[in-house]
Amino acid sequence: MLWGAIKKLHKSGLLGINCRNANYTLKYNLRKRYPLVDDKLLTKAIAIRAGLSVPDLYAVVEFQHQIESLPDLLSGYSEFAVKPSRGSGGNGIVVISGRIRERLRKAGGQLVSMDDLKFHVHNILSGMFSLGGQQDKAMFEYRVRFDPVFEPVTFQGVPDLRIIVFLGFPTMAMVRLPTMMSGGKANLHQGAIGVGIDMATGRTLNAVWRNEVIEEHPDTGNPVGGIQIPHWEKLLRLAAECYELTGLGYIGVDLVLDATRGPLILELNARPGLSIQLANHRGLLPRLKKVESVCQDLADIDARVNFSMNHFRHSTLQSAL
Repeated sequence: MLWGAIKKLHKSGLLGINCRNANYTLKYNLRKRYPLVDDKLLTKAIAIRAGLSVPDLYAVVEFQHQIESLPDLLSGYSEFAVKPSRGSGGNGIVVISGRIRERLRKAGGQLVSMDDLKFHVHNILSGMFSLGGQQDKAMFEYRVRFDPVFEPVTFQGVPDLRIIVFLGFPTMAMVRLPTMMSGGKANLHQGAIGVGIDMATGRTLNAVWRNEVIEEHPDTGNPVGGIQIPHWEKLLRLAAECYELTGLGYIGVDLVLDATRGPLILELNARPGLSIQLANHRGLLPRLKKVESVCQDLADIDARVNFSMNHFRHSTLQSAL
C-alpha cells in the first residue's frame, strides 16, 4: 500500500535526497552555520538569548572527572532527561522519571543505579552516540511531560513535532508518535509513527508506520487522524523564528508540546529527512518552489506563517493521494 503512495508522490512533486542536497541544503545552508544546530548545547544557548522557549538546562558534564560529581549535580532533581549534545535520532537519551531510595526510575519503569547512570554518561562523553563518534558532552535538562491530547496515541515516550522550515516559511509538518516497537522514542527509523498535519488547521491527517499506511495506533488502537494540535499557530511561529535564529535556509525544527509549558524547541536539523512527505501524502517540491517565488516579498515572521497556513492547506497545490 505504501509503494502505491510513493509512486503517486513521484508524480506530484516528491523531493528526493539528491534534489534536497543539491538544490536546498547545499544552496541555502552555509557550512559555517551547521555547528549552531549540530550541537544541542549551542542551539539551546542561542535560543535562550533570542527569547525562544526550550527545556530548562540543569547541568552539563564535559569531562570524565566530573562524572563522580553526578550525585551532587543532580541532588535537587527527581526527574530529568540525559542527552548527548551531539547525538542524533534520539540515540543516547535517557529519561529519569523519579527516584526510589538509592535507585533511579527510567520513564519505562526500569530501575537503574547511579553507577549505571555514570557509565552511560561515560559512554556519551566518549562519543558513542555522537555524529562521527566525536567526543561529546552530557546535558541534563527538564523532563518534558507531553500534552494530554497525545495520551490516546502514544506509548510511554514523548511525541514530538517536525516542521520543515524553508527561508523562514513553515512548509510541511508531522507529529511523531512513540510505539512499543520504537521503545518509546519518537524516531521513525526505530518504529515510531509519522502523522501528517494540515498546515492550515493543525489537525492530524494520514499516518505511516514502517511500510504501512495506517489509521490507528498499533499499541493503543486509537485513531491517529483528526487530532487537533493545541497552540498550532504558536508552534508555526516558533519554528519560523528558527530561520533568523540560525541563518539556515532549509531546516527541520523539532518541537514538543509540554503539558504545562506549551511549545518548546527540542533541536534543529540542517539535514532533515524526507519521510515527512509520506506522512502527509504530499511532495515537498511544489511548496518549496512556491516559497522561492514569494520569499522576497514576505520578510515578516507573521506574514510568513499566515502565508503557509493559507497556501499549504491539505487541499491546495496538490490533490490528496
